[in-house]
Amino acid sequence: MSGPHKVREMMKAEREMARRRFRRQRNKNYLAKPGIHECVIVLDHLKPTYNIGKIFRSADAFGVHEIHLVGIDFFDPAPGMGAFKWVPAVFHNTFYACYINLINKGYIPFILEPGRGKSITKTSLPLKSAFIFGHEEFGISFEPDLFPEIKRLTIPQFGKSQSLNVSVAASIILYDYIRQHGIIDKKSPDV
Repeated sequence: MSGPHKVREMMKAEREMARRRFRRQRNKNYLAKPGIHECVIVLDHLKPTYNIGKIFRSADAFGVHEIHLVGIDFFDPAPGMGAFKWVPAVFHNTFYACYINLINKGYIPFILEPGRGKSITKTSLPLKSAFIFGHEEFGISFEPDLFPEIKRLTIPQFGKSQSLNVSVAASIILYDYIRQHGIIDKKSPDV
């Protein structure tokens, strides 16, 4: 077996293992309860193997209401360290279906784009914020101008690459949301 062929086979096997882990944990997710904060996360066509699980982990830590997954039929929950069973997941085939669902519930949607939009440090986030994150390589799958309720945000960056990992960006925006609206848990060591 040649090198590239062997790598492809290993990647295929890892993907199948991720699918099995997802199926096992998906049943537990049906029992998940919404987090204590009103914000939600929307993951638009992210890669299934790495960042989604980590975003679930951050969402659990910050008490996110739920996560909406667009165009994602499975993901590897292992990087989330069990968080998939605690944060409700809502699956959508299209961004339009997700958008209508959130608008009808009173959410204000935000997309994060490097160098575009208003800085999160200068934005008052509404309680019912929906933070949309696109594919790690290709970005969002839709044209934002076709969805008039969407607001653009950016995370200030001072390096040359002007790029953050999507799970890091999600944690930063969630931290800023909690800074503005956070409910302090009596079990928190800061109380």
